[in-house]
Amino acid sequence: MEAEFGTVAGWTEEAVRALGPEHAVPAGTRGSGGEGTLRWLADRLALEAGSRVLDDGAGLGGPAGWLAADRGVRVVCAEPMREAARAARRLFGLPSVAAMAQSLPFADAAFDAGWCLGVLCTTTEKAALLTELRRVLRPGSRLGLLVFVADRPLPPPLPEGNDFPTEDELHGLLEGAGFRLDETADADLGDSPPEWSQRADAVEDEVERRHGDDPRWQEAREQYRRVGRLMSDGALRPLLAVAVAT
Repeated sequence: MEAEFGTVAGWTEEAVRALGPEHAVPAGTRGSGGEGTLRWLADRLALEAGSRVLDDGAGLGGPAGWLAADRGVRVVCAEPMREAARAARRLFGLPSVAAMAQSLPFADAAFDAGWCLGVLCTTTEKAALLTELRRVLRPGSRLGLLVFVADRPLPPPLPEGNDFPTEDELHGLLEGAGFRLDETADADLGDSPPEWSQRADAVEDEVERRHGDDPRWQEAREQYRRVGRLMSDGALRPLLAVAVAT
């Protein structure tokens, strides 16, 4: 998945800089939910001004940048792909570290809340990821999740590198890692205002204009198409969840 989360992340940062800073959050949240999704989760994380929040698997930092600006909290980004981690720091001025979600470089109970958006379904090490998240969250804090769950066997061709859990599996994983599931809701990934979508599309068009002939761009686009087809077919469903660290 290097092309999707590494190379293309760097290209996206370049396109945002060319088009203007107002494009950063919309472009940086593509694949991680729209404004309504982020607001739904943020409303349920029991945040206060100055709360320490971890964005685990932050990508380009769009959701983290939105959360820091909208809620006045201190967000730290952890992202395994170096290009994306650098982009989060440069586009949003956020502390950002290149680190695997299964081995976070933070002390126990370092954060007051966290979220993990579209990340759990990109690894087979789900239990280790959630256990590590539980370690760095203080007891009683809340974790927000966007997870693509499989409602039935998935027809090929499947997106490379993904491992989609069922909703029941997600519940068991959270309980096993030391979380109590508090609330779930189906996500609407198109719940952003028109200008948000227009800016995200403009960045994507700019990246394609610059790199459309590159096989890595074509590989990343094929990944998006495969996920989109599975959701259109009803086999895959974006689910929002909020869990409490017990």
